[in-house]
Amino acid sequence: MIVNSVDLKNFRNISSLFLEADTGVNVIYGENAQGKTNILEAIWLTTGLKSFRMSKDAEFIKFSEETSKITLNFSDNIRKKETQLIFADKKKNIFHNGVNLKSSSELVGSFYAVIFSPDHLSLIKNGPAERRKFLDTAICQIKPSYAVSLTNFKRSLLQRNSILKDLHLNSDLYDILEQWDIQLAKYSALVVKERLNYIESLSLFSKEIYSGISEDKEKLNIKYSLTDKIDENLTVEELYNIQLRNLKNSIKEDVLNKSTTVGPHRDDIEISLNGVSARVFGSQGQQRSCALALKLGESEIVKQKTGEIPVALLDDVMSELDEKRQDFVLNRIKDRQVFLTCCDPSQVLRMCNGKTFLIKGGKLK
Repeated sequence: MIVNSVDLKNFRNISSLFLEADTGVNVIYGENAQGKTNILEAIWLTTGLKSFRMSKDAEFIKFSEETSKITLNFSDNIRKKETQLIFADKKKNIFHNGVNLKSSSELVGSFYAVIFSPDHLSLIKNGPAERRKFLDTAICQIKPSYAVSLTNFKRSLLQRNSILKDLHLNSDLYDILEQWDIQLAKYSALVVKERLNYIESLSLFSKEIYSGISEDKEKLNIKYSLTDKIDENLTVEELYNIQLRNLKNSIKEDVLNKSTTVGPHRDDIEISLNGVSARVFGSQGQQRSCALALKLGESEIVKQKTGEIPVALLDDVMSELDEKRQDFVLNRIKDRQVFLTCCDPSQVLRMCNGKTFLIKGGKLK
């Protein structure tokens, strides 16, 4: 997957910008609030997924303007393609190869990218919810059917929790609760199985990538941590039986808490360096390296599953990395296109190949 050019009109602080990309590393540098991240965000939006900045569509339109437009020309393994996103007040038009699409979700699978931003440090620093979100989003990009299972799981969980809150008022609800236990266990098993499979692949790729980042000085380990210790090779049917049993065994605690205390919504990803928690004991540079390894590992899985190599979008990845780790980012991420932002121009000088772009006031210099 190669971005050939990015053309932006009235996107955030950018009035007009055209970037013709290198097939290797593209470094966009400049001071803060000049538009570096906006370029990466525009590219990311063409994947059909939501902005990594959790923005509303109206925020993409430059102040005092009525519309905003993103045009991405790119190539996959087969041919050249073009995606256009046009944002107007309360309306969005999407075109892919000239065809008007109904929603952004129809773009998923046409252009692959992975994004690293400073917010992704929450994968290491924050609680389990951030890691579950990363896991679910990554799986959805390569397996759209997982989104259906995940939606059904969340709906079943919501219904069961609603019943738990009312059980003290009506004991007849216990019969209905049993039916929702079956539904919740069914979708829990599907979610857990996909997560286990994904983590198995992610662990292998991320370990190798982190080894390169640290020059084999540190060992990264990633493990899916369930509320109930189980064999990772269990079938969906076996997982279903375990999930159903856990729901029945936890009923007293669930009634007391008025919520479901066991299941995929309580699971986590354990990330360790040399056998100790990266969240608790890792330095800022180590934590950033872990998050980067996870995102590049995600990229390798997309490549494995689709045959396409995703574009790597790395926002402010160089901060808090020592020179050797910065050199890995600039010169040793091979066989894929990279867009990278940074503030310090001296970091760019160590890049062996690729293109550099200075941005100031939303304009490329």
